[in-house]
Amino acid sequence: MFNVILAAILILISCMVLLCVRVILKKDGRFPDIHVDSSPALRKKGIACARTQDWQASHRKNLADRMEEMMIN
Repeated sequence: MFNVILAAILILISCMVLLCVRVILKKDGRFPDIHVDSSPALRKKGIACARTQDWQASHRKNLADRMEEMMIN
């Protein structure tokens, strides 16, 4: 039982080290940014993440609001 737990812990530690090799060894190492907004190709097509699209949709004014602003000015 102890051997199995020890083996599992060693496997987990080795996996963590292997996942962090690039981050640890590079001078300014950090994990790669895989967010949708950081991709130039997607930005060029106008694609954003769902959270950004929701925010933009909630801040858009509908036609009635824009017409009302035009009448006031």
